[in-house]
Amino acid sequence: MTDDAILQLYPHTATLPLKGLYLGHELRRMATQTPFVYANFVASLDGRIAIPDQEKGGMKVPPQIANERDWRLFQELAIQADLIITTGRYLRDYAAGKAQEILRVYDDPRFADLQAWRAAQGLPPQPDLVVVSGSLDFPIPAALTHGGRRVLVVTHRKADPERVRALEAELGQVLTAGDEKVQGRAFVQLMGEMGYRFIYSAAGPQIAHMLLADGALDRLYLTQVCRVLGGAPFSSIVEGPQLEVNLPLLRLYYDPHVFDAAGQLFACYGRREAVVI
Repeated sequence: MTDDAILQLYPHTATLPLKGLYLGHELRRMATQTPFVYANFVASLDGRIAIPDQEKGGMKVPPQIANERDWRLFQELAIQADLIITTGRYLRDYAAGKAQEILRVYDDPRFADLQAWRAAQGLPPQPDLVVVSGSLDFPIPAALTHGGRRVLVVTHRKADPERVRALEAELGQVLTAGDEKVQGRAFVQLMGEMGYRFIYSAAGPQIAHMLLADGALDRLYLTQVCRVLGGAPFSSIVEGPQLEVNLPLLRLYYDPHVFDAAGQLFACYGRREAVVI
């Protein structure tokens, strides 16, 4: 097996190149009457997706599991979106220099092929952004609106009216999807009414819970690095009240080419199968 190759384990076995793996899922062929919503996480074997950042404060992806091969696939998912979900917490960290750059997708020259792919689809250079926030306490970094990229804000009906007015003065409109908190199904329906068909959550475990609790998440991509980290506090891919949602396995791949051959699994779970296997 070459260094670029991975092994597909399910639903059948095959040796495939890493580059183009998630583009091959052709998510933009998944259109129905409602938007197609998908999310992505990278985790250790014991389920850790973030650890405290001792240098900058806040939380960060553990360096023991972050890797370029997973990052390539993150970009392949982001490029297929019309809209990327983020949060006020992330934008506060972003403005403070604490956050990993995940919203300006494929800016890196290494991903020039993805820029070309998006252009070939007739899509704008960057997906739009939607900030889901209850507090509305965050800045809008100028870098995220560069080139005419649209930034939407969605909150609940009991949000602070002063913050609503301030953000409306900056962005033009603040939308609501829920009475006391943003509700997943109402949020997705609202985005669909605004013309967004493919929505990618680059947000954290609370947004994942919001979407799952309302049956609004169609697909979950999970990279599981074959390492155990331990430590505290514990942060999993879903945070919130207990729920029970079935997400059957759709695809499973093994990549042996990271961390001294410890390897990682790329899994795809969901309720809608892809058009092309």
